[in-house]
Amino acid sequence: MTAWELTTVADDEAVAFAGTDVRHYTELEPDADHDLDGLSFRTLPRPPGERLATIATVNDVHFGETECGVLSGFEMGPIFRSEPGEDPYPEVMNRAAIDEIRALVPDAVVVKGDMTCRGTQEEFADFERHYRPAFGDRLHVVRGNHDVAADEDFGHEAPFEVTLPGVVLAVIDTSIRHSATGQVTAETLEWLDELGARADRPVLVFGHHHVWSPQSRQRPDTYFGIHPDHSERLIDVVARRPALIGYFAGHTHRNRCRRFAVTGDVPWVEVACVKDYPGAWAEYRVFEGGVLQVFRRIAAPEALAWSEKTRHMFGGMYHDYAFGELSDRCFPIWPRT
Repeated sequence: MTAWELTTVADDEAVAFAGTDVRHYTELEPDADHDLDGLSFRTLPRPPGERLATIATVNDVHFGETECGVLSGFEMGPIFRSEPGEDPYPEVMNRAAIDEIRALVPDAVVVKGDMTCRGTQEEFADFERHYRPAFGDRLHVVRGNHDVAADEDFGHEAPFEVTLPGVVLAVIDTSIRHSATGQVTAETLEWLDELGARADRPVLVFGHHHVWSPQSRQRPDTYFGIHPDHSERLIDVVARRPALIGYFAGHTHRNRCRRFAVTGDVPWVEVACVKDYPGAWAEYRVFEGGVLQVFRRIAAPEALAWSEKTRHMFGGMYHDYAFGELSDRCFPIWPRT
């Protein structure tokens, strides 16, 4: 029998999965211990004040991809593909994610890069056909490394800000043409610094690549996230601008939340991908006194069938890499002083 896996804990609900079975517990008391069906957990504290806005994010949706489990230099297998006659798995996973997010009625939807597999206009048009009718002007996109793999030009409007009740979304482009690694340009840093200086409400920062940790013992010459020099400059901006309360990335296809000494309780976050295990998106609940990140595993039966299959990628190690701890997935984000 497959064990139940606690996936999501919010202030008032929790979700667990066992294979393709789902348990959804609702109307729970915030900031309280619960023991339900053998699952013991504590709900998130609810920030004080009125709930003001709701945001959803996705990343690494990869329209046009046909093989799952391919990573240069790590040919461990297994490789998964959609079966003949089946819809392409990026379409299956994204349709299900869109349905769940649409039901949330979010104020904004941020796509944090890798909308495409090979960076073609055709793949981007496929992405737009799925996401734009669902969310219209509430949809905001930024490029990832896959989106700049070719010489096509789309999704290049960043940096830009989206002002909502109780929060500002700052979206930055960390991509480098024809490169898997990331950067933050001097112009982007200046823009973010200026926004952090004038913002009259908390700012959530979104980009595709994750930062290098300034607390690492070894400083690499190259890094598959944001280059160490650029990472340190971004972290310095966040350190001196208390309005900036978190940075949220994709790229790594895993759930991880780090905190650095220089920025205190600011979360530096990576959220797992839509296209394969665990098949994910993230919800942000904005209150007057704080924000909650609530991780969501896509629960449609056809999506779960695919994500359960792909949990075994990379020699069976993918689950432990991608899923992360509960504290990497669901947590409060507090204002800074």
